[in-house]
Amino acid sequence: MKLTILIAVYNEAATVGELLERVWAQPVPMAEREIIVIESNSSDGSREQVVAFADRHADDPATRVMLILEDRPRGKGHAIRRGLAAARGDVILIQDADLEYEVGDYPQLLVPICEGRAAFVIGSRHLGPNRWRIRKMGGRWLQALALNLGGMLFHRFFNTVFATRLTDPTSMYKIFRLDCLHGSQLRCDRFDFDFELLGTLLRAGYMPLEIPVRYRSRGFDQGKKIRVLRDPWGWIATILRVRLARFRGESLRAARRRRTSAPFPGNSPQDHSPRAAAFSRYPP
Repeated sequence: MKLTILIAVYNEAATVGELLERVWAQPVPMAEREIIVIESNSSDGSREQVVAFADRHADDPATRVMLILEDRPRGKGHAIRRGLAAARGDVILIQDADLEYEVGDYPQLLVPICEGRAAFVIGSRHLGPNRWRIRKMGGRWLQALALNLGGMLFHRFFNTVFATRLTDPTSMYKIFRLDCLHGSQLRCDRFDFDFELLGTLLRAGYMPLEIPVRYRSRGFDQGKKIRVLRDPWGWIATILRVRLARFRGESLRAARRRRTSAPFPGNSPQDHSPRAAAFSRYPP
């Protein structure tokens, strides 16, 4: 089984060098892995760091490093879609280029997929010690409160529309078997891609297993790129579009009844998910 780690990079010079080395050094429970970095023509020196990283590790036979150098920024969603098109792995892990999430959580996120207990895993920030108060925003408590409450509102909206009980639909850590997207067409370019990807996997019958992860938020002055007055409208439109779109395959109602991840294809390990795995939290 091979792991593909997708990292979209745009103007992350303060963190991308350290993040890439952490990802490189992090052991994973897979025999093979590849790291695909999609760099969107940053203006702060991020591209030079990405190229230097690839050059340093070009001769390592255990891990393939691939660079996709875009001519201009088109959004995180566009970058990840390009990475998905180039992926050779059986399992996909999406990683941001900042240091908000701990790469040390990789093993606990990947083990359920390796063991056949899940096809789709979400790393939930809200199952950790901070619960709903995950954003600190550099000590700006009023801004942090507004964003935390806004996050809760969108989580509730998503769960209502899709009839799910997920604790962290907007988590960056989404890990899934690549075959889960077979026949699906993703088109979002910005941060609405997170909702499109999650909704598409749910519509295909893949209910995620949520696992607690560590999280250390950053503020807008540290490079956070969400536009609070623009992006939420796109999120709403994407959630409704994906939920109401005609879909070929198992219905969401049937998927909720089944409440398991689909089995691995071919000679991969069989799925041993319990009947309640669709909404279970890890550890049980």
